[in-house]
Amino acid sequence: MLSTPRLAAKMLFAAALTAGTVAVPQAAQAADNPYERGPDPTVSSIEALRGPFSVSEDRVSSLVVSGFGGGTIYYPRETSQGTFGAVAVAPGFTADQSSMSWYGPRLASQGFVVFTIDTNSRLDQPDSRGRQLLAALDYLTERSGVRSRIDSSRLAVMGHSMGGGGSLEASLSRPSLQAAIPLTPWNTQKSFNSRVPTLIIGAESDSVASVRSHAEPFYESIPAATEKAYLELNNASHFAPNTSNTTIAKYSISWLKRFVDNDTRYEQFLCPAPRAGGDIEEYRDTCPHS
Repeated sequence: MLSTPRLAAKMLFAAALTAGTVAVPQAAQAADNPYERGPDPTVSSIEALRGPFSVSEDRVSSLVVSGFGGGTIYYPRETSQGTFGAVAVAPGFTADQSSMSWYGPRLASQGFVVFTIDTNSRLDQPDSRGRQLLAALDYLTERSGVRSRIDSSRLAVMGHSMGGGGSLEASLSRPSLQAAIPLTPWNTQKSFNSRVPTLIIGAESDSVASVRSHAEPFYESIPAATEKAYLELNNASHFAPNTSNTTIAKYSISWLKRFVDNDTRYEQFLCPAPRAGGDIEEYRDTCPHS
């Protein structure tokens, strides 16, 4: 059940929207959101293969880290706009970071430091992958060569399949995370009493981690007071997140911008909720966001 302040905020937002009074001057928005990075977004900009930032990458050997299997860091070259939020991304069962590599440049070019990781073993279970995601974030912020570019208070996790289950585990272990995005997630645990804003992406034709047994119960278990959304991809398989996907990208970018960067310019892509149709089979949410 929604808390009274949040319910009141939603009612006020809805009333303002009806009255057409929710427009806020850009200068006021910037003052309220000091972590805005990049130009004002458009549908075209969040659907584009690359965002406004040029990207570099660093390979991190498993020999120089502990707690996970190394990976690749993708980061914006520009530093004039300040520090960036960071995202660790885990692969699924039997997979390695190459299966998630497309997220690196795509998200980093929108203004994030992105770490696609290898796990200690291709057979690691979700709880282990969750710990490894957190170890990767700790490495990013404490030891990596790009640590000075990162705001350690603005961190997020993503993952596919067991890596998606791992991102849910990480959100329970570290409630200070700003966002989690499980992608066609798999986990034997079904209840996640998380306070971390979570976007769960499921696939209608998933025969490995069916939405009925995994993504949907995960979403329903997250408290109503937590910002959350559920996006089900139309006629998509379990492995849809492993290849470049415009729908996954646009809503992942919007979710990370909104909750890691507190950038309300991206609220327009999340609330009102996207309608079913085309690539979207179903969408659930807690709009408007507090």
